[in-house]
Amino acid sequence: MTLQAIIVDDEELARQRIRDLLNERSDIQVKAECRNGKAAIDAIRQHGADLVFLDVQMPDLDGFGVIRKIGADKMPPVIFVTAFDKYALHAFETNAVDYLLKPFDRDRFQSAVDRLLERHDKRHILEIDRSVHKLLELAENHERYPDRLIVRSSGSVYFVKVDTIDWVEASRNYIKIHCGGDVHTMRETMAKMESRLDPERFVRIHRSTFVNIDRIKKIEPGIGTESIIVLEDGERLMVSRAYRRGKVRELLS
Repeated sequence: MTLQAIIVDDEELARQRIRDLLNERSDIQVKAECRNGKAAIDAIRQHGADLVFLDVQMPDLDGFGVIRKIGADKMPPVIFVTAFDKYALHAFETNAVDYLLKPFDRDRFQSAVDRLLERHDKRHILEIDRSVHKLLELAENHERYPDRLIVRSSGSVYFVKVDTIDWVEASRNYIKIHCGGDVHTMRETMAKMESRLDPERFVRIHRSTFVNIDRIKKIEPGIGTESIIVLEDGERLMVSRAYRRGKVRELLS
């Protein structure tokens, strides 16, 4: 019997990784691939599935949002794909929900799939449904922003603690994450990166810059209506007129 799977992840490389690993198996066929939560809802409702690989963190509508829209009772069995912190991983483990922590290797992936397939009967599916319900309740009360980011830079994978980030800047089709004396360059959009960071801790000061509020030492007047933010390490960043609103205005008041 061949089972039908749907892959949901906003990162193309992540979807490709899952697809390539599934191609090594003869018991699972990829039915659809989705790059966001809305597409996932449409695919699940249109095609159905025996298994869904679901990214937890996606812009606009995250993995938990997908489950809420479909309904936990109607959701196919899920293997979560996540970069969540230890608290959230403990929630997954406590509720016996299968998950893959990025970046995962071949053995971890295949063992997660095998475990879920072993439980692919009506009794175990009901157990998984109850676990997902509990996990959704925990997610309502859990901070949606991770404590660390997985950054692929210069051929390596870095686990960057959010607390260590000083500021982030756009550089053409890439972004640069400044952490103390380290700079990580990765292919990413500012909008995507900003969605991963807590707006109570990071503020957008320019279309190509946002900064960790805790790193701000002082704010100086600039030219005309502009201002200059000076960080603890002496870095000087311009606040553009367009972003002198909201959180920036609170800082300036």
